Amino acid sequence: MKAVRFHAARDIRVENVAGPSKVLGPNDVLVKPLVTGICGTDLHEYIAGPIVTPQTPHVYTGATNPQILGHEFSAIVADKGSAAANVKVGDRVSIQPLISPRNDYYGRRGLYHLSEKMGCVGLSWAWGGMAEYAVVNDYNVAVVPKGVSDVQAAMIEPAAVAVYAVDRGEVTSGSTVLISGLGPIGALALLAARAAGAAVIFVSEPNAYRRGLAKQLVPDAICLDPTKDDVPALIRDHTEEGVGVDVALECVGLESSLNACAASIRRQGKVVQTGLHMKPASIDAMLWALKDITVEATWCYPVQSWPRIIRMVEAGLLPVEKICTAQISADDVVAKGFEALLDKSVNHMKILVTV
Repeated sequence: MKAVRFHAARDIRVENVAGPSKVLGPNDVLVKPLVTGICGTDLHEYIAGPIVTPQTPHVYTGATNPQILGHEFSAIVADKGSAAANVKVGDRVSIQPLISPRNDYYGRRGLYHLSEKMGCVGLSWAWGGMAEYAVVNDYNVAVVPKGVSDVQAAMIEPAAVAVYAVDRGEVTSGSTVLISGLGPIGALALLAARAAGAAVIFVSEPNAYRRGLAKQLVPDAICLDPTKDDVPALIRDHTEEGVGVDVALECVGLESSLNACAASIRRQGKVVQTGLHMKPASIDAMLWALKDITVEATWCYPVQSWPRIIRMVEAGLLPVEKICTAQISADDVVAKGFEALLDKSVNHMKILVTV
């Protein structure tokens, strides 16, 4: 079968590889991927990997390079093992890609995303969404209703990251919120914050195209350019008594963004660290203490969130498809996918791949 595989930094190839065995384990599900998103994690692997993709066999899944990519995807169930009772052949599904023990310390507590042995379909598992077929566990598939499109189903995974950030920030009806950074996760966090009832939302983003997209997604969003605007000062000017926002969602993974979030929230406000930092950040700990703030960090998402997010998408509360800017074939995945996302002269948010 055809598959997109990561070999090394700047070395992603479309190859013919052996497909899955026709003999499935009791809890295995054979799926035919429909649409797969290129994630920021995939992009980091392309630029500087291997980072997440294992160089030696993964401690739990046994996967190693070359790795079939793709962990944000929708699929059709092609076959299933005898004990996979939650789906039937022909079902359209959204893939929840995290793989971890059900009975270790974290698994026994339902915190599957925190397992120290966790792997991920498309990053540290034998199969991925950028291929003609993949095998996953029965707990990795969530059936989607007719009202959810293939593209929307593929976007449930990144949406889960954003919804988790909003949940950890306890955004609620009437909240004031700052979204720092409008990459794909920031854009989805913007949608999720509005779905949660946020009344006033600020967006800090240096890219003019992305600021424009923010206004398309949430027309009354107040968009700021951190390269020109004093973001904390302007936020104080637009909040009651100049106190700042209730919640700031840091969606970039940069020191300057994190510190701007801390400066922009009110006393006893919350900063949610969602962007992944590639190096240590220096912070003003005295400011954190003076303002009595809470800083929440997030890793992935609770896997149990899939049904809830699917319902939000179906109801039109979370129009995740609006951030998708291109759909390409696997044969073009490097030139029109990874390289296009790195090209600052081309405006893209989320690029989807079909095999």
